[in-house]
Amino acid sequence: MDDDIRKMQTRWRDFVPAEADVPSPDDRLDQDREQWRQELTPAAYRVLREEGTEPAGTSELNDEHRPGVFVCAGCGLPLFTSEMKFDSGTGWPSFFTTIPDVFETSRDFKLILPRTEYHCRRCGGHHGHVFKDGPAPTGLRYCNNGVALRFVPRDE
Repeated sequence: MDDDIRKMQTRWRDFVPAEADVPSPDDRLDQDREQWRQELTPAAYRVLREEGTEPAGTSELNDEHRPGVFVCAGCGLPLFTSEMKFDSGTGWPSFFTTIPDVFETSRDFKLILPRTEYHCRRCGGHHGHVFKDGPAPTGLRYCNNGVALRFVPRDE
């Protein structure tokens, strides 16, 4: 792995507000469907709990460029920093790397061709798919549903 990416991944806490209570990926959050329905918006529930996809170009996070951290909308686990984000032109918030150890992956055959989908390690929420067409140095594009994220500005 590139040294710049490794440094970026290790300094992610620099993007979290100083007083923030940061959950651990190991502090698993297990709730039933009804609890999730009460806590999430219908759009977030559809994506996070039913593996849906929001329409391209609908997320306000596409235009979010302030320093900060993108957390799981289901459980608050930090997933990406603002310096990991790039404009992929796809209409979904996209990132070329992640905070370490926050996702679990699985193969998805819903569109016939296999894809790698990723889920929040803490709450199991579906976030999107990772593709091998991103920018250097990783070559990866984590294509994330905006409703599955919440942005927390560093200076909150």
